[in-house]
Amino acid sequence: MEERRRIDRVAYDAKSVIVVCDTQEKIFAQVVNLSPLGMAVRLPKDSPDILGKDIIIVAETLIMYADVIRKDEPASDGSVIIGISARKFTGDVLEYLFDRITLDEDK
Repeated sequence: MEERRRIDRVAYDAKSVIVVCDTQEKIFAQVVNLSPLGMAVRLPKDSPDILGKDIIIVAETLIMYADVIRKDEPASDGSVIIGISARKFTGDVLEYLFDRITLDEDK
């Protein structure tokens, strides 16, 4: 049966931080567009190749656990756009997030 519902992505310009789950490496990036199911994100020149990795991305008021499923060819400035697909949060990922969230007065 053909899927009749469709969720389009909308433009969304926001700074973001990506954490690669297996290495905990942080990458500062720029969200290009999003939907409830995924995002397109511009990585800066010389960013590591994270295709196929699971990540956590934080962009302004959004937090998404996702898989990196697509990587475009580099642009003329060396940046590259990746496509990410949302995943359901697992208990381990939520525990990781909550263990590392602190309020300023907790520092």
